[in-house]
Amino acid sequence: MPKFNLWSAIKAQVLVQAKLYAESGNRYKLEFYVWDVAGKEQIEAQSLVSSKKSVRRLAHIMADAIYERLTGEVGYFDTQIVFIAETGPVDNRVKRLAIMDQDGYGLRYLSDEKTFVMSPHFSPNMQTVVFLSYRNDDPMVWTLDLNTGEQRRLGQFGGMSFAPRFSPDGSRVALSLVKNGITHIYEYDIEAKKLRQLTFGSSLNTSPSYSPDGKKMVFNSDRSGNQQIWIMDLDTLEATRLTYGAGRYATPAWSPDGQFIAFTKMADDTFYIGIMDPRGRHEKILAGGWYMEAPSWAPGSRRIVYYETEKALDDIERISHIRSVDITGQNVYDIELPENVNGVEPTWSPRLP
Repeated sequence: MPKFNLWSAIKAQVLVQAKLYAESGNRYKLEFYVWDVAGKEQIEAQSLVSSKKSVRRLAHIMADAIYERLTGEVGYFDTQIVFIAETGPVDNRVKRLAIMDQDGYGLRYLSDEKTFVMSPHFSPNMQTVVFLSYRNDDPMVWTLDLNTGEQRRLGQFGGMSFAPRFSPDGSRVALSLVKNGITHIYEYDIEAKKLRQLTFGSSLNTSPSYSPDGKKMVFNSDRSGNQQIWIMDLDTLEATRLTYGAGRYATPAWSPDGQFIAFTKMADDTFYIGIMDPRGRHEKILAGGWYMEAPSWAPGSRRIVYYETEKALDDIERISHIRSVDITGQNVYDIELPENVNGVEPTWSPRLP
């Protein structure tokens, strides 16, 4: 038992004890205990085992358990981020699919240097990434199996497809499709291989994002004259405008808990990352800069990852950073990448299985 009187004397509220053991067969065991100092009681205890290769993940699992016990919120430490890794000069950038732990560790590439790729997103079960790939100058949505590395074209849609996003149950993919020069949002049923059109008319509609229950969708459209965020009921296909503020809005992303919608805003020659509620109220700007885009939610809906590009004086070498921010607008963190690697279009994963 801890000596609670000593910890109380320095006004500690919580005590964590952890021990890491090397076991036979190149395996490790982590035991940890969390104590309420004032109540003099144990509030969490776990024993975890992993291979030497995965021992770092044990710390992330422990961090999630402690975070959840102390805050009551879903942890995000045992997660990953998929993004586009850029290398080379601005006028000849190489773009590759890449994945890393949420803190930047363990970066590995998922695609080669030959194919231009964009807009990656995880499936809910973490087995698949859906993304835009330019192959033979033909921009189409593809999927990548994270276990086997196999890539497949999502479907034969008869036009340029982009901006893909999985439904919460993983059975459908929402995407934008250009036909006859008009961009609309469609929904593709993966098992049935059926495509359903969701938006109509002559306006541009893109960047779909499902509500957590899969019954609604938020997207951006210029049907009102300039680019704004709209919300749609997927049963009736009725759409309602959410944003009326100054400037243009784009890349909406519904939070996992359903309480917020993150967005990119462009106003007065500045880009912003912000949040609002699903009725378009209580808009809050979290970050602003020369160019920033692509907000994506951590599990638990407490943090957002996005990317920011610095303005270059000579317009030759621009540097893009992946950053995360709390929904209060505080605690902005840079996720460290290897030297000469730019990170754009990040997407936060669900908790690892």
